[in-house]
Amino acid sequence: MERVYQFAAGPAVMPEQALRRAAEEMLNWRGSGLSVMEMSHRSSAYQEIFDHTVSLLRELMDIPEEYEVLLLQGGATGQFSAVPLNLLQTSADYVDSGHFAHTAMKEAQKYGAVRCVASSREENYCRVPAVNADALDPQADYLYVTTNNTIYGTRLPALPQCGNVPIVADMSSNILSEPCDVRRYGVIFAGAQKNIGPAGLTVVIVRRDLLGRAAAKTPAVLNWTVMAEKGSMLNTPPTYAIYMAGLCLEWLRGEGGVKAIYERNLRKAKLLYDYLDESRLFKPVAEKFSRSIMNVTFRTGDEALDAAFVKEAADAGLLSLKGHRQAGGMRASIYNAMPEEGVRKLVDFMHKFEKNR
Repeated sequence: MERVYQFAAGPAVMPEQALRRAAEEMLNWRGSGLSVMEMSHRSSAYQEIFDHTVSLLRELMDIPEEYEVLLLQGGATGQFSAVPLNLLQTSADYVDSGHFAHTAMKEAQKYGAVRCVASSREENYCRVPAVNADALDPQADYLYVTTNNTIYGTRLPALPQCGNVPIVADMSSNILSEPCDVRRYGVIFAGAQKNIGPAGLTVVIVRRDLLGRAAAKTPAVLNWTVMAEKGSMLNTPPTYAIYMAGLCLEWLRGEGGVKAIYERNLRKAKLLYDYLDESRLFKPVAEKFSRSIMNVTFRTGDEALDAAFVKEAADAGLLSLKGHRQAGGMRASIYNAMPEEGVRKLVDFMHKFEKNR
């Protein structure tokens, strides 16, 4: 069977080059006689894999030396608790821009004083709310933002101005998709299953001067300081996911890095949004100034027609276009590894579907 175009929000499409390399090395990694799946995480061979993955991430994101890079388990959801446990001493400000941002805020409220400084919840998150600088606490321990909202197809257009308050960013669905000045953040974290690699790995990038602030009750596996001291290996890390992430990062470097992939991502998003803006059947959901270039949400306004579109698209080899259960409609996730040809195929199919209606 030919490979299909997979538009799922995550686990998501991965570079074919990385998958083929993993298949070739499945039983015997570089003459070791072992699969990476079988390796001890304490072995020198696996340490080489781990260090290579971290090195590639530092290179591609231009991560300064004053930042620690952790490769952990628990998904981005685990970091919803880890963030306040590691940083919240007095108070924190949160921007409520989508389901996961809201969930993170509610989780943080278990551990201390947390304020919602902007929200688009009452508008069903069709846009990222504007953040008034006057609403921010200049003494807050951190300001929490979500840079891309996977479910609703919105993207943070610009970072809020918050003085010296560290910005904590959940970048799960747009990390490595566009240039990012890491120095503007105190903490960046992301689940891997969109632009980094397979599910099971979580990347945490934390400025070293923010370590050592964890509450005494913080579990060791969520304590960034402990994990940094142990080289992310207090417990067994997600070894194979880290290996796969390294292969995906090698592919990204070979494609020209983040700057080159960003230009490609802009072309893919423009192709799809241009069609949606002209269509008489399909309508984009997110407001223009907040549109994501990773997750494109749209609908017809007729649930039965939406369902028919999703089914017929799948029959045509265009998979996982059904929107999240909270948002309905359709969603096309066009992450780094989605080729431009896949987006063109989708637009061509939408043209035909619309013409037939």
